[in-house]
Amino acid sequence: MDFKKFLKRCGIVVLMFIFMVVTLNLGAASISVPEKFVYDLRWMGVKAGKACLEVRNEKDKIKIVSSAHSADWVSVFYTVDDRIESTLFKEFPVLRVGQPLKYSVKIREGRHRRNKEVLFDHEKRKATHVDHIKNETKEYNLPSYVFDPISGFYYIRTLKLSVGESAFVKIFDSKKVWNVEVQVLRKEKVTLPMGTFDTVVVKPLMKSEGIFFAKGDIYIWLTDDARHIPVKLQTKVAVGNITATLVEGYY
Repeated sequence: MDFKKFLKRCGIVVLMFIFMVVTLNLGAASISVPEKFVYDLRWMGVKAGKACLEVRNEKDKIKIVSSAHSADWVSVFYTVDDRIESTLFKEFPVLRVGQPLKYSVKIREGRHRRNKEVLFDHEKRKATHVDHIKNETKEYNLPSYVFDPISGFYYIRTLKLSVGESAFVKIFDSKKVWNVEVQVLRKEKVTLPMGTFDTVVVKPLMKSEGIFFAKGDIYIWLTDDARHIPVKLQTKVAVGNITATLVEGYY
């Protein structure tokens, strides 16, 4: 078994929870603050790591944090220690999720390192991308209503999702603006350690070439209610599947 390839995909699984995004449709609800979800990552039934998604108040702003850590036995071969943050306006008159102010990524996956941030200026429609490892800073043009991957995921959770329909959203990632499609596939009842849930299954079609790039199909189970809690995610790997399952949280 190639542990490096396996754990790289584990990291993608965790991070894909925050890449799921769609275009501006009729909203279902506003996001809940505070909120925290904890997930077990399993491959072939064996626990390989843990992930966490959290949203909290910070004075006049909201911060969303995604983190992923490999299990001790896996870290012997390939350490995963990832943290991604998005800081948003607390209120925004047009959308149910505030526009992002700052997006930061700190990644350690084996020998791979990434330390970058994006500063958003929506009035000037500019994004400043800073790579702290390469010591590079560059400015890019932005369209209206553009998200980073984390805020895009939380935006989709506010929407009314209809089976058989696709939606699109503008995401700034990897120094580009991507128009990402998300397919709403079906409704399904799933039984997990936390209970049985009625869910809607969605599939994001990836384009980004950055840390959110994935070669295999990814499926996400969101509760079929106004909260759209991500309770399960699954993706295929060379041998079997990797599954992320909600094991605790509050909202």
